[in-house]
Amino acid sequence: MTIETQLEQLYQTHSRRVLATLIRLLGDFELAEEAMHEAFVAALQQWPDQGVPDNPTAWLISAGRHKGIDQIRRRQTLRQHQQLLLDEEEPLATPFNDNTLEDDQLRLIFTCCHPSLATEAQLALTLREMCGLTTEQVAKGLLQKPATIAQRIVRAKRKIRDAAIPYEVPDIKALPERLHNVLQVVYLVFNEGYSSSMGDSVVNHNLAEEAIRLGRLLCELLPETEVLGLLALMLLQDSRKAARQTPEGDLITLDEQDRTRWNQPQIQEGLAWLDHAMAQPPVGPYTLQAAIAALHAQSKSSDETDWVQIAGLYDLLQRINPSPVIALNRSVALAMRDGPEAGLQALHPLEEELQNYYLLHAAKADFYRRLNRIPEARAAYQTALNLTQQLPEQRYLQKRLASL
Repeated sequence: MTIETQLEQLYQTHSRRVLATLIRLLGDFELAEEAMHEAFVAALQQWPDQGVPDNPTAWLISAGRHKGIDQIRRRQTLRQHQQLLLDEEEPLATPFNDNTLEDDQLRLIFTCCHPSLATEAQLALTLREMCGLTTEQVAKGLLQKPATIAQRIVRAKRKIRDAAIPYEVPDIKALPERLHNVLQVVYLVFNEGYSSSMGDSVVNHNLAEEAIRLGRLLCELLPETEVLGLLALMLLQDSRKAARQTPEGDLITLDEQDRTRWNQPQIQEGLAWLDHAMAQPPVGPYTLQAAIAALHAQSKSSDETDWVQIAGLYDLLQRINPSPVIALNRSVALAMRDGPEAGLQALHPLEEELQNYYLLHAAKADFYRRLNRIPEARAAYQTALNLTQQLPEQRYLQKRLASL
């Protein structure tokens, strides 16, 4: 394996951990991100001659720290960062291992989700900085315009700096008020990993695994119902990943998947976490979604799925957590239970709010197809095709169009 390939893999799997620690060490989001990228460039230049270090992540963090301090010197901000510069020659007090890196990531996610930031800014900043999503990916996950998201991220970073928001995991008393947004961020990260918004792959394994890892950390930190429910949900959905695309990378829909390829140990673990969550009511939206995922996981085929119970769970979910995306999923369940006309009726109130969301048009197209309303199905498939940036989704929609 070449040095370039090793570094590319390191960037994909560890760059956000490196960034989280550099933010703690340097105290500045922009400076830490610039220093991280300079550290990777330095590795590309030095490792071919010096060899790959025993602990590449620690090397990158140390190099990034020194690059950041160099930047501070160049910007002539000695007075502001005097203590950091005094500490430059001191060895780092804490060795870099999995535990310290995980601690830094938890610090980062809770800093980004500080209550002094607007909820929308919390979500956008965490997805961008914690998970390395592009502004376009964040915008897709939050159903917003990229320019709006970019402005929110800039303002949130400025607020953290100017208000000197502490870089720490809050004490146990302050956790509950921060937890809702943290869970929302983790699930948005998982969704981007489970179904990438762009590119040539259905699944981004690194992002999905990262979200599940964070979910496990949160379960250790605060094992409340919704924390357990979220971990159960992610495990149950992720169990299908081996069956979700062909060897050529084409999308395979849930009803067409080979369920023998679903990860049974992961399903059993997800069901166990769901049992723990259901044992401490009241349950919330993540636990209800996990219950829906469990019904799919325990069904031998799409035809044997308990759509009556799934539709009922979506009814309850929509009552306690109204959301256009949940309402869209509910329409699919209604169409499976009561027929495609019922699905279409449920979609009508969502069309304005989700007009730029390709899955709404894909669902509508499928309902029209099943009703043999071919011109309307063709138009809806075309709209969905125009809105998605994921290549496997595009190929799937093109095949649907061709079949009409």
